[in-house]
Amino acid sequence: MNFLKIFLLFSLLPVAFSHETFDSRLLPRPLILEYPDIAETHFNDLENELRLHCDSWRFSVEANNVNPWKTIPEECAGYVKDYLTGRAYAYDLERVSKEAGVYAKSVELNGDGKDVWIFDIDDTLLSNLPYYADHGYGLEVFDTVEFDKWVEKAMAPAIKSSLKLYEEVLSLGFKVFLLTGRTEGKRKVTVENLNNAGFQEWHKLILRSADDHEKLAIIYKSEKRSEMEKEGYRLLGNSGDQWSDLLGTSVGLRSFKLPNPMYYIP
Repeated sequence: MNFLKIFLLFSLLPVAFSHETFDSRLLPRPLILEYPDIAETHFNDLENELRLHCDSWRFSVEANNVNPWKTIPEECAGYVKDYLTGRAYAYDLERVSKEAGVYAKSVELNGDGKDVWIFDIDDTLLSNLPYYADHGYGLEVFDTVEFDKWVEKAMAPAIKSSLKLYEEVLSLGFKVFLLTGRTEGKRKVTVENLNNAGFQEWHKLILRSADDHEKLAIIYKSEKRSEMEKEGYRLLGNSGDQWSDLLGTSVGLRSFKLPNPMYYIP
């Protein structure tokens, strides 16, 4: 065996020191050992940890375990942007609408015009992503003045999966009530935006009156739903992107929460 090793060593020396083209196939294997890039591995580990951290934060937000909060975590700015502009957000929206549609079809309506489905508007029917794209996707503290300027443009596009659910609910015979935190002064521009985005029909559009301005959303919307019930309406479905759209009193039979990691409204 030792003789064989010596023979191989000396037989390869001319190849190693010649000026001819070097053929690595002549050498025993393995010839080169490659070691992992420790810095790159460490960076990938940190990146994965950050993603897990932001995944966990978003899950807690959607489960209403984190509240109240004013802005997204600074370290999750890129994560939230990627989520909202990528496929995941669209998939989640479609999942909510699909499950709501399955439920809607399963409900046996009374046929007396008193069966109601409630929809919030902002980031439930209309998407404000174009506005938040210019404001850090929730990284900036909410600015009422700036947001009102956006609302006045009446340019918010429809959330496509919500529009599909909306039309489906109407076709099934539900009365559709729109219950929004927008003020009464925004009625005209809200109707214009809804129509432009494809929402052509509803039975009631409820906005904040002067008496409602200082109320928390959860109080204001609970009171409006309570008034619906006193008028004899049955609240069978409710769609909103905020927990304050869905919790409180007179919550109805089923609620469907759309994802929204950009902001929190109490």
